[in-house]
Amino acid sequence: MGAKYTRGCTGWLIVLVVAALVVAAVVFAVVKKHRHRDVLPVPGPPGSLDQKYADALGVALQFFQVQKSGKLVDNKITWRGDSALDDGNQAGLDLSKGMYDAGDHMKFGFPMAYTATVLSWSILEYGDQMSTAKQLDPALDALKWITDYLINAHPSDNVLFVQVGDPDIDHKCWERAETMAENRPLTQINKTAPGSDVAAETAAAMAAASLVFKSTDSRYSDLLLQHAKKLFTFANNYRGIYSDSIPKVQNFYNSTGYGDELLWAASWLYHATGDQSYLDYVTVKNGNSFADWGRPTWFSWDDKRAGTQVLLSRVHFFGSRQLSSGEMKDLQSYRETAEAVICGLLPDSPTATSSRTEGGLVWIDEWDALQHPVAASFLAVVYSDYMLTSSTPKIQCSGKTFTPSDLRSFATSQVDYILGDNPMKLSYLVGYGNSYPQQVHHRGASIPADATTGCNGFQWLSSTEPNPNVAQGALVGGPFKNDSYIDLRNNSMQSEPSTYNSAALVGLLSGLVTTSSVSTSFR
Repeated sequence: MGAKYTRGCTGWLIVLVVAALVVAAVVFAVVKKHRHRDVLPVPGPPGSLDQKYADALGVALQFFQVQKSGKLVDNKITWRGDSALDDGNQAGLDLSKGMYDAGDHMKFGFPMAYTATVLSWSILEYGDQMSTAKQLDPALDALKWITDYLINAHPSDNVLFVQVGDPDIDHKCWERAETMAENRPLTQINKTAPGSDVAAETAAAMAAASLVFKSTDSRYSDLLLQHAKKLFTFANNYRGIYSDSIPKVQNFYNSTGYGDELLWAASWLYHATGDQSYLDYVTVKNGNSFADWGRPTWFSWDDKRAGTQVLLSRVHFFGSRQLSSGEMKDLQSYRETAEAVICGLLPDSPTATSSRTEGGLVWIDEWDALQHPVAASFLAVVYSDYMLTSSTPKIQCSGKTFTPSDLRSFATSQVDYILGDNPMKLSYLVGYGNSYPQQVHHRGASIPADATTGCNGFQWLSSTEPNPNVAQGALVGGPFKNDSYIDLRNNSMQSEPSTYNSAALVGLLSGLVTTSSVSTSFR
């Protein structure tokens, strides 16, 4: 009896120990799961704010106010005032709105339209996060300031004004925008001087913006979509590179081709309209010609391939199942190329780019060094949220797997570097943190508001003093590959900001500011 009882107790003790271990494992897994979720966005409404990114987003959006042209409304930038009010008059147009692209006073249509497209995309994916951070209204205001200009710049089906000002004249002056007195000629593309790239980018901007305003201003949304369709037809029917038609722009925003913009515009038009012909355009009709499947590229104002690949991955993730086998095959090619882009970014990937600073920043070019890591990180956050929303647990990079958390960690590493976690301990976002560049290459910021300079205010360019006005929200060009930064106004390579980089930064910060993921449809 006693021996049997002892063996029974021992057996029950083993069972209890095993059960306890199972319970402990389950508890550990649940705790680990919840801890894991704490750092990941999840499908559903936005969660609590990450205050650091919320603050940075609020700062970044102010740069669009700094860059506004025209009659300013509710102006909160005290050193800015009305400027370029007569732009477009010689053609009977009001081109006073829009934004100056960088530290000068040119209006270049190609990067301005890209700025609007990326702002629209950011709002469409992350508008709820922006709203939670109380930054949606500033984003919408910035977008509409540009699209109002773009509408007026397209006075007829096959004419688009793509530039206001003469870059040679403009760059010989150092003055405030408010006191400009130089001639500001207009430059257009048309049937005989085509520009498929800039026309298609403008079509993309208007199609994307039409989705943004669809629920709040249907008339304005419809107007944008009408312009988008006509501009795409113009771009497709009269093919040519705009910087071939306008040689002077080659020294400023030279285009390397138009195939990427045609795909980009058609992709946005498909999202805006649901018209199958636009999906056919980017897949079975022109995918092989323009998509460059299998070869990762960098997303920028000049090259839209990586952006198009991620955007069309959205269709593959969430789109209609009633697609032809040819369309599905080509959408799969877009998605595979998008993942090749992502694999090139992740530092532990077998195909990761080795072009990084010691501080961990992806570094591709000494001119405007932050352009590529910011735009690439925006794509990484968007793609990670596509994965989460579709319950896609991982991607493969040459046999090694990565999760949405890995994509998000990469993006976080890049934005944290920009906000001050770098060897210089310098925030490259002006106005954020305690230490940021003081001599930003920006005319208005460098000249006291009460100064009278005419065209020849170069004493302020060469001054070694900090800018008298803070270009709030400016994202400067960025560091050299050795992580160094020389804070000199004349060092435009590193110290000049741009609106198109700010648009990508707004999208990136909006994707990180709180825990949420994307909706499955823009419409």
